[in-house]
Amino acid sequence: MGRPQKPSNPSALGTLDLLILSRLARRPEHGFGIAEYLREISDEALWVEEGSLYPALHRLESQGLVASKWGQTDKNRKARFYTLTARGRRRAVVEASNWRRLVAVVNRVIDPLES
Repeated sequence: MGRPQKPSNPSALGTLDLLILSRLARRPEHGFGIAEYLREISDEALWVEEGSLYPALHRLESQGLVASKWGQTDKNRKARFYTLTARGRRRAVVEASNWRRLVAVVNRVIDPLES
């Protein structure tokens, strides 16, 4: 019997990338709207700064996971709106599944701390 095989990387995308894809799976959104949504849905636990958000959006776009086009916000301002591509949607489903598995494993490891 050989050594057990090392599992593949639990998540090839970073956490922020997964959060962005998850938001865009619900609807197209501009950068500020994504940051605002993450802050609100997390009860203000997640504050994503522009210096992290926009490079992540550009990276996801260069990977073909999101597409963008210019549009108008609710406040009538010009903004780039991001949408999930079909490839991005498939990737989001896989990465969310990987994330859930990773969280379950980490929870098993730290569970003795609750005792």
